[in-house]
Amino acid sequence: MTAREFYALLTALVVPRPIAWVSTLGRDGVDNLAPHSFFTIASVEPPIVQFTSVGLKDTLRNVEETGEFVVNLACENDFETINATATDFPRGISEFEALGIQREPSLSVGPPRIAGAPAALECRVHSTLRIGDSTLVFGRVVHAAVHREMLVDGHPDIGLLRPLARLGKDEWATLGAVREIKRVRYADRPGPTPSPDA
Repeated sequence: MTAREFYALLTALVVPRPIAWVSTLGRDGVDNLAPHSFFTIASVEPPIVQFTSVGLKDTLRNVEETGEFVVNLACENDFETINATATDFPRGISEFEALGIQREPSLSVGPPRIAGAPAALECRVHSTLRIGDSTLVFGRVVHAAVHREMLVDGHPDIGLLRPLARLGKDEWATLGAVREIKRVRYADRPGPTPSPDA
């Protein structure tokens, strides 16, 4: 298989993938906004999230120039807008301006947040790691902003956040059914507990 064919296979099998809707600011003062579906938590203490830039994109250039970025929550209501920010706009054109997306100032970093996003993680670059044609960007979360209406008993509510996920090809996924189950401690497992020597 070619690299492109294997990429299509991987992205169809590693699903669903959360989306980092990343806003950055270049050294020239032009901001950028793009979705990245290779995204996860890398560390809890310190709090670090990571996303992967496949190839050298404006997001990565800006991150390497300024050392800062914001992950805005990608939610159902913004489906078409998120997809539109994946367009290969020429460098120097702001997706905020081109698509009429409203900004709001971040509190701890230079890049703006999306004004309507229900949550945002303001990050400073911890480190980057190049692997093949991609670069993993690790960002320390220095400020987390969550709209109050997204909270239930002080905690973000998944039914209110309504995040989007990426699948294979041009497929996206909405939240769907949510199931809850508590993790069972070994000591609380039903039935006889075998001895360590068994």
